[in-house]
Amino acid sequence: MAKVVVPDDVYKECQINIKENNKHPDGKYWTRIEKRQWAVGLFLGTAMLYSSRTIMPLAVVSVSEEMGWDKTESGTVLSAFFWGYTMTQFLGGYLSDRIGGDVVIPTAACLWGLITFWTPQLAYVATDKHSALYIVVLTRALQGIFQGFHFPSMTSLVSRKVTESERSSTFVMVSTGATFGTLLTGSLGSFLLDRYGWQMPFYIIGSCSLIWMLCVRYFLINKHRKSYATVRMDDAPSSAKFRGQPAVPWVSLFTKPAFWSIIVGHFCENNAFYILLSWLPTYFHENFPHARGWVFNVVPWIVTIPSSIFSGWLADKLITKGYSVTFVRKLMESVALLGTSFFLVFISYTTTYTGSLTCMAIAISCCGFHNSGILVNPQDIAPKHAGSVFGIMNMAGAIPGFVGVYIAGHILEATKSWSAVFNQTAGVCLVGWMVFVLFGTGKKII
Repeated sequence: MAKVVVPDDVYKECQINIKENNKHPDGKYWTRIEKRQWAVGLFLGTAMLYSSRTIMPLAVVSVSEEMGWDKTESGTVLSAFFWGYTMTQFLGGYLSDRIGGDVVIPTAACLWGLITFWTPQLAYVATDKHSALYIVVLTRALQGIFQGFHFPSMTSLVSRKVTESERSSTFVMVSTGATFGTLLTGSLGSFLLDRYGWQMPFYIIGSCSLIWMLCVRYFLINKHRKSYATVRMDDAPSSAKFRGQPAVPWVSLFTKPAFWSIIVGHFCENNAFYILLSWLPTYFHENFPHARGWVFNVVPWIVTIPSSIFSGWLADKLITKGYSVTFVRKLMESVALLGTSFFLVFISYTTTYTGSLTCMAIAISCCGFHNSGILVNPQDIAPKHAGSVFGIMNMAGAIPGFVGVYIAGHILEATKSWSAVFNQTAGVCLVGWMVFVLFGTGKKII
């Protein structure tokens, strides 16, 4: 074999990789350094993902006033994202299981980043109200199509590269980027909206998304591939490692109650999360018109970050201490669904701004426990096919994004009652909790 001369810094990093991989001779898992780097990269990517998708809920009041949309039309715009988001969940998981999430994630990010950046210009292409509405709806749907690849790809990547005992905390860490991204839009986006108009958040966050994609592509993915290829070509984390995977046993999977329990539970939790995500700014604008936008767009999401991280730490701690994975997943999901349900009902009885903000913040922070419950469960029940299973689960979980959000807008238009929206959302959460507690499991089923 011919000698290869490598720079000292690359050589030293490769030596660390070899020592770490000696713990796992098949080179299956990330080293400690790699896991840290990927966790930071995926965290920032998820933050950009959510930051770009939540600009429209933040700006919808201003946009609808300028365009002349009513509540139903605004609900159509908000829900259009999930029409597209539903379409690519399974495809994203399937492709990632086959060719690698590190290939799929940056490719999709390039496309949804560009769409985010160009949304304001596309909205002004038409001169009449209805044509502008159709264009914005199409833009939101396309953004959803390309963002639909992200979470299934990330799930596939983490399930293959992180050990079971560290899976909850790692996945929660990268998923917490969703809250950070929402927080970024609520703070920076609110400032840009108030100071420069509703168009500026699209330009700034769209640009940041494209910069993140380029950094991950050229500084993280290429660096790791070069490091592995230099010393141990057979361990390179390239797409070749993912080819030739066994087919997903769909018939067997669809007969398992545990599989259906995560679909129902994820559907119900997402129903609450997406309604709050989409309609929270409108709720506070209507009920407390003099409240500062950056406060109610930031506070409910900033408390979710520690709750999500804590849930991941607690889940891994309980598993390490000997509690069954099944018990831990159900415990985390109980906090998520029961907590969200309780505070959504309670908010209907509050009349003050502080009380409403507190209830909303606690309800959303309870959603953070979902990350270490059902959201990580596909990696438990189907570790070899986690991307595909997560794709199916998240496809069902995206349906409330357009059905639930649209229905919420329709209910508000017809009844003018926020209590009606929150109470029916709480009831859906209770259904999801009962199904998952009865039929869910943390054991491998396929």
